[in-house]
Amino acid sequence: MKNAPYTTLIIDDEPPARARLHKLLESFPETFRVVDEAKNGIEAVEKIYQLQPDVIFLDIEMPGLNGFELLERLNKIPIVIFCTAFDQYSLKAFETNSIDYLLKPVRLERLQQTVDKLSSFKNNLSSATILEVLKEFYHQKEEKKMTSITVKKGDKLIFIKLDEVTHFEADEKYVTVFTNKENHLIEQSLSQLELKLPDNFMRIHRSIIINRNYVDEVQKYFNSRFVIRLNNTKKTSITSGRSYNATIKNWMDI
Repeated sequence: MKNAPYTTLIIDDEPPARARLHKLLESFPETFRVVDEAKNGIEAVEKIYQLQPDVIFLDIEMPGLNGFELLERLNKIPIVIFCTAFDQYSLKAFETNSIDYLLKPVRLERLQQTVDKLSSFKNNLSSATILEVLKEFYHQKEEKKMTSITVKKGDKLIFIKLDEVTHFEADEKYVTVFTNKENHLIEQSLSQLELKLPDNFMRIHRSIIINRNYVDEVQKYFNSRFVIRLNNTKKTSITSGRSYNATIKNWMDI
C-alpha cells in the first residue's frame, strides 16, 4: 500500500448506501480519504475528471449512466471497487487483487478484505481490461436471447435479423445499423447494444461494433491498431481504436 491514504470517491444513487459506506470507510483512515460523493454516473464523470481520485467505490446499477457506461467515458480508470446488491451475478474476476466486488449492504469485515488486497495492489490493468470484466458481469446477468433489432420507420416497426447486420457505427446521438441491403438509424447507444449483442459482435472502436462473422481480413496498422475489412457488398474497411488492441488480439489468439 502507498504511504498516503487513497483519495476516494463514493458513487451511488442511493443516499443511505453512500452514507453507510462513508461511515465504514472512516474505520480505515490510513487507507481511504473520502474526497467527495456522486449521486449518479454523469455527476461522477465530472468529479472523477476534477478530483482525479485514486479509488472509486462504484455502484453498478444506476439510472442515467450505469457503471459500464460511466467507465467508458473515462480516459483513465482509477482503482475500481464495485458495489452491487446482485449477489447471484458475482464474478470470480471481481475477487482478484486488481478488482474487488462488494455485496450490499457492505460489511466492515468484508471491507477489511478490500484493505488487505490494496496492501498488495499493483495497478497494472488497462482500461480495456477493466471494461471487459464489467462487460462479462452484464453478460452473466442477462442471458443473451437477442436475435433481431427493432427499427422505427414512421409508424411501423421493422425487425432486422442480427445475422444480417455487418456492423454498427455511432455518430453523435444516433447509431447506424449497416446491413448488405440498407442502413437504419436507431436511438440505442453502442454501450447499450454491447451489453445485449451476442458474442459474435465485437467493439473495435469507440464508435464501432462489428459482426465478426463478416470479417474477411485483418491487417496490422501503425500505433497498435488494425485495419479490418468486412466481407459485405461495399467491402468496408475499418481502422480499430488503440484501446481495443488487446480485445482484437485476444480474438485472433495472437
